[in-house]
Amino acid sequence: MIDVNKSDIDNSLELLRRTLLAERGGESYWRGELSSSALATATAVCALSLVDANEYESQIEKGLGWLCENRNADGGFGDSILSESNLTTTVLVRAVFEFAEDSDINCRTKKDAEKWISERAGGVSYEHIANAIDSHYGKDKTFSVPILTMCALSGWFGTDEKIWRRIKALPFELAVFPHEFFRWLRLHVVSYALPALIAMGQVRFYKLRPRNPITRFIRGMARRKTFAVLGTTQPGNGGFLEATPLTSFVVMAIAACGYEKSDVVERSVKFILGSARDDGSWAIDTDLATWVTTLSVNALAAGSESPSAISMDDRRDIQEWLLGQQFRKVHPFTNSPAGGWGWTDLPGAVPDADDTAGALVALANLQLVDEPIKKAAAAGAQWLIGVQNTDGGIATFCPGWSKLPFDRSATDLTGHTIKAFACWLETFDGPLRKRVEAAIAKALGFLKRNQHLDGSWVPLWFGNENTPEQQNPVYGTARVLSHLSDVSIDSASMLERAAGWLMGVQNDDGGFGGGAGVSSSIEETALALDGLAAYTSGLPESDGQRQKLEQTIGGAAKWLIEHTAGLNNLTPNPIGLYFASLWYYEKLYPVIFSISALQRVREMCG
Repeated sequence: MIDVNKSDIDNSLELLRRTLLAERGGESYWRGELSSSALATATAVCALSLVDANEYESQIEKGLGWLCENRNADGGFGDSILSESNLTTTVLVRAVFEFAEDSDINCRTKKDAEKWISERAGGVSYEHIANAIDSHYGKDKTFSVPILTMCALSGWFGTDEKIWRRIKALPFELAVFPHEFFRWLRLHVVSYALPALIAMGQVRFYKLRPRNPITRFIRGMARRKTFAVLGTTQPGNGGFLEATPLTSFVVMAIAACGYEKSDVVERSVKFILGSARDDGSWAIDTDLATWVTTLSVNALAAGSESPSAISMDDRRDIQEWLLGQQFRKVHPFTNSPAGGWGWTDLPGAVPDADDTAGALVALANLQLVDEPIKKAAAAGAQWLIGVQNTDGGIATFCPGWSKLPFDRSATDLTGHTIKAFACWLETFDGPLRKRVEAAIAKALGFLKRNQHLDGSWVPLWFGNENTPEQQNPVYGTARVLSHLSDVSIDSASMLERAAGWLMGVQNDDGGFGGGAGVSSSIEETALALDGLAAYTSGLPESDGQRQKLEQTIGGAAKWLIEHTAGLNNLTPNPIGLYFASLWYYEKLYPVIFSISALQRVREMCG
């Protein structure tokens, strides 16, 4: 028996559902709202300053003003306004203030940022900062090179060529090869890094030519052709991956090469200006519309047979919209096969595993299955099989060697994919069904091998700044537990250990943080509650573990009801991780996760 008042659950659910449904704003989807980002704002201001500081003076000043107003108490900057200060963001913010007027607040912001950097990097010389950035990112140059390039382009450290010699020269000439070349070498991931590879490689070549005459000749010959390739990878709205930081890095580098009047820069600047918020800030990405829409549908259907809070007409509209977001052709930028879904309906999105799995589950939960839906589900399943690595795990964007986040197997994605497969398995024809069953078996093997000895799983795209290594085992464990508990697949031993670990990290107040001893948050409490309720509801009443599970569930439910009462405390928590480990929060996460969790508990209460 769960010790929680049913009417309290009902009251909370009514308010949360009403809030979530209102967020659609009359559309067939949810748009959501990502946190403003100091890093995105700094890169955007730098890009605009290098293209034409006079023309974009007003937006530049607004961006710098927002940065001054949103620095942390310690003088540094975090990725979101709720994030702790970090080296990358603080360095980029300090660099962009080279374009600021010498007002008192601007000078103070620079001075405080330098003090914060010096305390962590040992100084504020270019060498100190370069060493610290290289140490942080290790072998992954996809972000360390753009950071150091922006520092150099800002003029913070003068114009000495040794500054450019310290920046690794990226082999941008590789971009002249066709996609098939990278696929043959199993380097699918290169496609996703092409804009940065081309732009950063070109500006390094422009500023400092290689000493090797052969390399100098090859790269010189490749400049024009690779710039043309860059144009073909740019979405129609100008935003690379819908990401302000990536688009801004491309703009600043290309503009510094003398291409500031090019179509690529013109389209990119239009995207940057269009992405600016009224307060002068930018987010790291435009939005996660597809992701929050599928999360919303699946939350409203949690613990029941259908999302009863959504009318039949609205379900049809949502289904039609979701079908419209499925990629029906090979993606022109990444060369990813047809069949997947991206995180948004906007042109910069590319198909990924979490969104494809989420869309398949949502289409099943909408319960409007017909032949076109079955075909879409089959195509989605085939796409997911295509991103399964040889270790059985599911990668985010493409299979590979698991060296970078793009192609690394992830436990949360793998669990999500298993659930998506299970939702549609009975509808697949013989050959596809056999392939899916084989993929499920391999995926379960991956989860078994990658479950930590304590029973937890660690996710790839979510974290917590207050846990060791900033990981979020509560998110990872809760998601896998929830996904696998919802399907009829033999994984009892894994799930029992996962549930046991979650019970062990519950805080004394009844809530959950990202790990043991971490302060409770709405998102993490809701996620843990969701997973534990999904698991417990499938156990027989006589199960010896059930009483302890119900006690844990009751405590978490009470905490969640208290902290969502009146919607007064729905401050989102920056647990999301974007490319290059950039932190973000999404306004709708607390609402969505709470609905899913409390609905499951309400179903258990009868």
